[in-house]
Amino acid sequence: MFESIREAWGWMISHPWFLGLCLAAAAVVAALLVDLLCSRVLRAATRWTKTKVDDEILAYMHGPVRTSVLMVASLVALDILLTEHPWKGHLINVVYTILIVMWTIYLIRISRTIFNTLKERHRREHGARQLLPLFYNLVILLLLVHGGYWILKIWHVNVTPLLASAGIATAALALASKDTLANLFGGVSVLVDHPYRLGDYIVLGSGERGEVVDIGIRSTRILTRDDVLITVPNSIMSTTTITNESGRVPRFRVRIAVGVGYDSDPDQVEETLLKACEGESEILPSPKPRVRFREFGDSSLNYQLMFWIHDPGDRGRITHVLNTKVLKAFREAGIEIPFPQRVVSYHHRDGKLEGRIAIQNTGNKEPQP
Repeated sequence: MFESIREAWGWMISHPWFLGLCLAAAAVVAALLVDLLCSRVLRAATRWTKTKVDDEILAYMHGPVRTSVLMVASLVALDILLTEHPWKGHLINVVYTILIVMWTIYLIRISRTIFNTLKERHRREHGARQLLPLFYNLVILLLLVHGGYWILKIWHVNVTPLLASAGIATAALALASKDTLANLFGGVSVLVDHPYRLGDYIVLGSGERGEVVDIGIRSTRILTRDDVLITVPNSIMSTTTITNESGRVPRFRVRIAVGVGYDSDPDQVEETLLKACEGESEILPSPKPRVRFREFGDSSLNYQLMFWIHDPGDRGRITHVLNTKVLKAFREAGIEIPFPQRVVSYHHRDGKLEGRIAIQNTGNKEPQP
């Protein structure tokens, strides 16, 4: 039996075109069988998942799997039929190049499917809409560079000078665009860390306060209460102190400081301040408004009225309303709001009445007769 097989193989070697046809037929059958086997096994595994991404990836896989089996069969045929042919090495390189190009395209299609699914799933998140295209382009670039590198290696192209030139060009580009890169990485950190979101009221370390109206890769735009649009580079946003007044809860506390005379009744003051908050629909009922006696001032007892509102952007207007109501309520209740006072003392010196007066806001400390 073995002798018959050996004779048949020798006959086929002596007739290379017939051997080539047999190898081609075997390659087609093997490609179909491998494709069928992979499809059945992987399709059974994808039934346990709820997403359709794996089904799309599986649908894309049929072509690359069949082509890969045919290319491997071509390598075997080239090795058998063209043992010492001068074009054998070039033909093998062509086969490997086709495999690399095919699988690079397949991975790019998979990446596009995955990123489109993530983009649709997080379409309401501003950070995801900004970051996903950036990461997608980065992945595509890496796949293309990876495929190009191996194609050059297969064709025995020396990539060392190319890598050195690319390194020099990258260093020059980085130096020339360091501010742009700083803003880019700052934008990525802002979008990943989420120190603020669209619609939040923030206060920067330099004092600017406003509503966040846009978060981009390069900069963040803030609209102040004066309707002035401020554009701040993300390199600054990622390093400065940011106070997010919107926070993670939908409320914002407003503090109103007021001083009353030393002869005022503390209970009456607290009751009057709390009554000033009644009837204001924009003041949240929970937590309830509260009054705190903060300190004994130079000329007054200093109190603080605290209440919560929903939108930090309404702080200025509501403060105006409450200040007006507190002033009217104090006048009706007979509670004094004192102004700063100075004590002037006189003493006799050489039969004359002399004294020293501290003049406020002038800095004049000279004795006045």
